[in-house]
Amino acid sequence: MTDESRGIGGTVGPPWSVDVLADLHAGVLDDDRAAQLWPVVNADPEARAILDALDATQADLASLAEAPAPPMPAEFAARLDAALAAEAAAAFPTQRTAPAPEQTGTGDAQVVDLAAARRRRNKRLGWAAGVLTAAAAAVVAVTVAIPSTSQQSGTPNVAAPPPSGPTVGSDGSGAQALIGKAVGVRDFGPLGSEDRLDACITAAGLDAKVRPEGIRPVNVDGKAGVMIILTTGKLAQFRLVAFGADCGPGNPAVLFDKVVGEK
Repeated sequence: MTDESRGIGGTVGPPWSVDVLADLHAGVLDDDRAAQLWPVVNADPEARAILDALDATQADLASLAEAPAPPMPAEFAARLDAALAAEAAAAFPTQRTAPAPEQTGTGDAQVVDLAAARRRRNKRLGWAAGVLTAAAAAVVAVTVAIPSTSQQSGTPNVAAPPPSGPTVGSDGSGAQALIGKAVGVRDFGPLGSEDRLDACITAAGLDAKVRPEGIRPVNVDGKAGVMIILTTGKLAQFRLVAFGADCGPGNPAVLFDKVVGEK
């Protein structure tokens, strides 16, 4: 961004450079500059028209994630089955020649039925694809549980989800720069659903009936979280609250709670 784009080295105000508005909307400006520009931009109808167009484009792209997912291609399903069979054989080599269940003692673990596991998996998995400017990405997640020969009961250990989204500080530093590209987004990240988020909001003493202006996953100093954007009733002022992936009823797990913008 140059001096001619205004907002750096000159008076902040119209006529606006599209580059400045795009940078502000994308959240790439530093917190102080963003806080300075938002109230001026929101008061300018021409600037708001450009930002509304950017919001509409962002909403169109976000809607791609809600498109119906076609079934997983057979070749990928076959490759997953082969990989699962290899892992099971490597982890439990004695089970490859194990007798039928009715011939084993009560203490023996049973061999995993891959066909049955595949049927259960196919009920839960879909093939998700998004296309943007001739680029495509596909993500497939598979979880398989194999009984242990030394443990017949108990709750399996569940690994915490890896952090995703942009990194912000535990005090919320850097979160303000994300407002422009998070407004209008409803990505529940590691929480998975709106009901789960509502439980976290209620546990934190907030009103779950007040819909956030934006929801997106964040990485809070290495911890997976979900940030919500709430209005405060004041122009260009927002309340940013991030919840940890383990939040729920009785456990708000608030990672940070910060008010940004004009005081």
